[in-house]
Amino acid sequence: MSDTDARAALPRTDALLADADVVRAATGRSPEQVRRVVRGVLSRARAGELAVDAVRPEVLHALAAPASSLTPVLNATGVVVHTNLGRAPLSEKAVEALVAAAGHTDVELDLATGRRGRRGSGALVALLEAVPGAEAALVVNNAAAALLLAATALAQGREVLVSRGEMVEIGDGFRLPPLIESAGARIREVGMTNRTALRDYEDALGPDTGLVLKVHPSNYRVTGFTGSASVRELAGLPVPLVVDAGSGLLAPDPLLPDELDAATALADGADVVLFSGDKLLGGPQAGILLGRAEVLERLRRHPMARALRVDKLTLAALEATLRGPVPPVPAALHLDPAEHRRRTAAVREAVGAGEVVPCVGRVGGGGGAGVELPGVALAVPEACAARLRSGSPPVVARVEGGRCLVDLRCVAPEDDARLAEAVRAALVEG
Repeated sequence: MSDTDARAALPRTDALLADADVVRAATGRSPEQVRRVVRGVLSRARAGELAVDAVRPEVLHALAAPASSLTPVLNATGVVVHTNLGRAPLSEKAVEALVAAAGHTDVELDLATGRRGRRGSGALVALLEAVPGAEAALVVNNAAAALLLAATALAQGREVLVSRGEMVEIGDGFRLPPLIESAGARIREVGMTNRTALRDYEDALGPDTGLVLKVHPSNYRVTGFTGSASVRELAGLPVPLVVDAGSGLLAPDPLLPDELDAATALADGADVVLFSGDKLLGGPQAGILLGRAEVLERLRRHPMARALRVDKLTLAALEATLRGPVPPVPAALHLDPAEHRRRTAAVREAVGAGEVVPCVGRVGGGGGAGVELPGVALAVPEACAARLRSGSPPVVARVEGGRCLVDLRCVAPEDDARLAEAVRAALVEG
């Protein structure tokens, strides 16, 4: 059959939209969403990417009811750790580990002895191998939970010393004081908003001091006439020092010179360092605590630790993330500029429209405040942004300067063809 005959044999859009099986498969989708799916499949068939007899099955597959109401999207925003898009995408190995752990596992069983084993020991060992300066590790369900556990176990009924310049608010209006107070501890502010010295902590120390909390300003910057006591200075105080490192950098990274990393904080004397697992580390949502064995054991044995512990799926994904290869988040942060431009130009050629323009990406997720990630994006009309979000697959780009910028920084190379197809469809609708 010639190409002309093959195109003539393609089913009509309205015929597919009236197909009883297609209608059933489209449950829960708007008519416009169904129309976009059908048009996208037909476009691929006209381009020779699908055989005529594969069109209907492909439409049914694309419209099949998902197992979850969560919709996978392509992140073309250029924001690497995008909170609204679920923060860190898992590596292939982490996904494999998660799926493998979905059945029965030895998460709390020693197969050699048949007796109860240490829960999630593989992930804990991987953490200690990644940060050799830590004596012990503990994993809970997010960084806020990690801080709540530390404050409860070490300072319940007592005071937590915090610099006024570190009284942070995180997403959705959650603030540090209510979190500490919910642990049954009292916050005692020390120093000034812009300058806090070691002597401010020393003057506030007393019999009611439970711990000193140092919060790294991951999601904001204070500049000008500023100063703060370092971890090394605070480590000399006669109470536990808990450092909230925030974004989950394990070791120094030249790209993020102002981001506090766990290895350095521990080397400087912190008793406990806590951070998120789904930010710069690039793993599943988790709150990770590293530090002195004696202090971590107090936290592990506290009754609250049971309520905050993670499941086997998180432990499996975390271990796989730590053991490599490099997960998507650090890969996107350190994306090769030439490869970024080459891929963007290839998508532009496949789309047949738009313009490759300079742009600036961001770290996101409350990390790397002020750090710019220079790159390029495919610029298309602003109206394409809404069409891309409602397409199949949904593509989340960003609007800037009256244009829709499609940035491939956080798009996996194997998704470039799908991205190009989605952009083509959005342009056709216009």
